[in-house]
Amino acid sequence: MLEPMIHANRRELVAAFALLGLSPAWAARAAAQVASGGAKMSTPKPFSWSALQSQAEALARQPYRSQAKIEAAAAIDYDAVGTIRYRDDRTLAGGIRLFPLGRYAPHPVGINIVENGQARAVPFSPGLFTAEAGHAPPLGIAGFRAMTADGKSDWLAFQGASYFRTAGAQDQYGLSARGIAIDTGIDGREEFPAFTDFWIERTGAQAYTVHALLDGPSVTGAYRIESQKGATGVEQRVSAVLFFRRDVERLGIAPATSMFWYGEGNRAAGSDWRPEIHDSDGLALLTGAGERLWRPLVNPPRPTLDSFADTNPRGFGLLQRDRDFDHYQDDGAFYDRRANLWVQPQGDWGRGQVMLYAFPTASETVDNIVAFWNPADAPRAGQKRQFDYRLSWGSTDPTLVPAVAHAVDQWTGAAGRPGAEPTPGARKLVVDFVGPALAGLDRQSGVTADMSVTRGKLLTQAAYPVVGQVNRWRITADIAPEGQGPADVRLFLKRGSKALTETVLAPVFLL
Repeated sequence: MLEPMIHANRRELVAAFALLGLSPAWAARAAAQVASGGAKMSTPKPFSWSALQSQAEALARQPYRSQAKIEAAAAIDYDAVGTIRYRDDRTLAGGIRLFPLGRYAPHPVGINIVENGQARAVPFSPGLFTAEAGHAPPLGIAGFRAMTADGKSDWLAFQGASYFRTAGAQDQYGLSARGIAIDTGIDGREEFPAFTDFWIERTGAQAYTVHALLDGPSVTGAYRIESQKGATGVEQRVSAVLFFRRDVERLGIAPATSMFWYGEGNRAAGSDWRPEIHDSDGLALLTGAGERLWRPLVNPPRPTLDSFADTNPRGFGLLQRDRDFDHYQDDGAFYDRRANLWVQPQGDWGRGQVMLYAFPTASETVDNIVAFWNPADAPRAGQKRQFDYRLSWGSTDPTLVPAVAHAVDQWTGAAGRPGAEPTPGARKLVVDFVGPALAGLDRQSGVTADMSVTRGKLLTQAAYPVVGQVNRWRITADIAPEGQGPADVRLFLKRGSKALTETVLAPVFLL
């Protein structure tokens, strides 16, 4: 346990922390906090949103200095960090508890509590945590979480670089948001700017406004993230004011990071017994022109980057449409409960593109999917940019409307007729749509599939209602990808000139 260490003298504590790999300055600071009892908040200082923006702007004029890292945290692995627990009686601002440093979060962050325009810093002290005997002591503060009203679970968490996430409507964490993405998908150049300091203000029983200072090699930023937990999930209003130290080739705004290992469309990729494993199963887009797009997620054989050009998008996000427990059979991770993350831009975002980056994974512990908005005009050194948007974390699909049927399943397999020899160099794509817009339609109703293929050839196609299923139609197609692939398929159901479904954008790979 930690308590025997607290009675040591300051010199002994400095030596002990130095042995753990802390720098002399950090060791002396930590030892002083322990010897004095620690956990006392600093004297109040004025705080404001405008002052934080000024701080970020001033920081951008200075050379970048990498975030401090506690080397000893490398010894605290996933299991060990679970033995270090924040003390319930030190809960801050009606529900805030702190994360300790560990191997996967070794960078200390500053925590401040704001009330009535005054901020008080929370200095690190090992006394803020309890640690089990035989394990490393707490070494610093890595982030924080907001607890539910009963104190038994948490619904909001900030930890690591600029990552944050919520438990949505079903008390189940899944995908994460990021403050910013820099050069994602460019080999060897991606940066991970970090929230280095937080100012947390309680604004309701289950509501907080979090201000954060972002710092990275190419950019600094001031963030205001207003979070409210409700019965249908968590709503956030985000304002990001960015100051660029240098040119950025690929800027990612409102990025979401998720995991897709395998689903019904690529079951052969899974070595696990569970039928499907993914945090999200598709990227949804509502374009500025009002078109509804659905891009099913895949675990690609090689890294891929898809771009969807738009002007002032109305919304985009990574969703988990499949919410049937039987499709996952996971009674621990509960992938059927994972939250959707829907982004709604506020104000004029202009021209740009939603980008979807994916790379191969053979594990559910690796987040291999990133989606973000990329402005058409790349930022230059010395520029200031501001982006405002809403984030909705819930279990209901925000894109569904009665007038437009939506895609519910997608499969790929051998091309050709079942039972016959497979068509060489081709794959079969099958997509099912469901919705009231298909009610009463049959093979004589004039419903057809509108399909186009780039980087490949369309060999055969068909569209028909699924027998015995209500308001469900199926499109099948044999596709022959060209070159290294994948072939990109665009398809929807229509009746005459009227679209009956959203548009599905599906990649097709040769095995």
